[in-house]
Amino acid sequence: MDRFQDGQTLRAAGRLTALRGQGKIAFGDLRDQTGKIQLFFSEEDLKEKYALVSDVLDLGDIVGVRGASFTTKRGERTIRVSEWSLLSKAIRPPPEKWHGLQNQELRYRKRYLDLLANPDSKEIFLKRTKLVSGIRRFLDGRGFLEVETPMMQPIPGGAAGKPFKTHHNALGMDLYLRIAPELYLKRLLVGGFDRVYELNRNFRNEGISTRHNPEFTMLEVYQAYGNCASMMELTEEMITTLAQELRGSLQFEFAGKPLDLTRPWSKFSFAQEMEKKYGIRPGDSVDEWAKKLSANGIKLEIPVGKKLSRSWLLNFIAELFEPESDKHPTFVVDYFAEFSPLAKSQPGKPELADRFELFIGGMEVANAYTELNDPIEQRKRLEAYADQAKEYSQTIDEDFLEALEHGMPPAGGLGIGIDRLSMLLTGQDSIRDVVLFPTLRPEDK
Repeated sequence: MDRFQDGQTLRAAGRLTALRGQGKIAFGDLRDQTGKIQLFFSEEDLKEKYALVSDVLDLGDIVGVRGASFTTKRGERTIRVSEWSLLSKAIRPPPEKWHGLQNQELRYRKRYLDLLANPDSKEIFLKRTKLVSGIRRFLDGRGFLEVETPMMQPIPGGAAGKPFKTHHNALGMDLYLRIAPELYLKRLLVGGFDRVYELNRNFRNEGISTRHNPEFTMLEVYQAYGNCASMMELTEEMITTLAQELRGSLQFEFAGKPLDLTRPWSKFSFAQEMEKKYGIRPGDSVDEWAKKLSANGIKLEIPVGKKLSRSWLLNFIAELFEPESDKHPTFVVDYFAEFSPLAKSQPGKPELADRFELFIGGMEVANAYTELNDPIEQRKRLEAYADQAKEYSQTIDEDFLEALEHGMPPAGGLGIGIDRLSMLLTGQDSIRDVVLFPTLRPEDK
């Protein structure tokens, strides 16, 4: 359409979204993914077939046309139709006469109607597509190789999460939809691929909220001879580049508040904050933790059937902490090593992981660390983590440990939530607005 010139013979196809009759002439609007063009029907051009325009065509029909192009006095790009054909009949009426589909629940359940009726919704998903393309372009330009790893795994691992379970009949074995691709991507580092990434679908059989969907998209990046610091640099550069491409600025609003992505981004110490607020240190016993939390007025509500374990307390305290990231991105650093069984400890500080979590607009968007590549230490960490892992049907991945024994180069690893990054860069408060077909409860028939 950018090369539109008057007097051309054009062919076009799309959905009829408006039809206005005026005696011996009629005007219509034809839409496709690229936009809209006006149609001009006349009895003079179509003869006896002109009557079929009003008799046969309905809003929502898919129509093909041929005719000469011209521009109206009002500047409308138009095709003077000399031939037309009905390509597909819409036997259901369009939503609300194309004025917009307002019912939020219906928009999620019938996304095709949302995309037809709401141009803003279509624009969100076009931007998401551009975001993913921009990520590939950014990483490919820095020598990273895009790879694919299994979605069905014999052992769920690489993150803490409850998996979906399935069964392979021919092999007679249970399999799990992956909760993370991390352990397979590290195998590739062992195999000699020094820079790899995967835009991957993950599945976790857990709760649903405005920030969680059971099926979600992640970017995971691994760089041999990198570390947590290099992943921090890569993350800042990539997200600011994407923001400039999609929004044209590093300053914009999210959730009704101003947000500034200008570098450098802030850093916040988790360990210092926990000691300052609650007097908690990573070396404290479970009983000491419980006493210090109680002294600060925090009631421990242990789930039914659960024990007051150290791992449970660690996760509980992590949920208490909310970084000040509403106005500016914040890297939360100095996590306790107990949180991070796959991360190296900081030099000279074995109780702290060399790790960060990135919060933007109050949401966790990214997670990265210097990867643990010592197979002996890795086994100790996974064994110490075993009780908590059983809750998620996880066992120690012996093949992964064997791969580490062949030698994995020192590396940095990064994970970014594509759904949440899409929320930020398109200005949406709910993950359902950036996922084409979100998981929903069944309709009450």
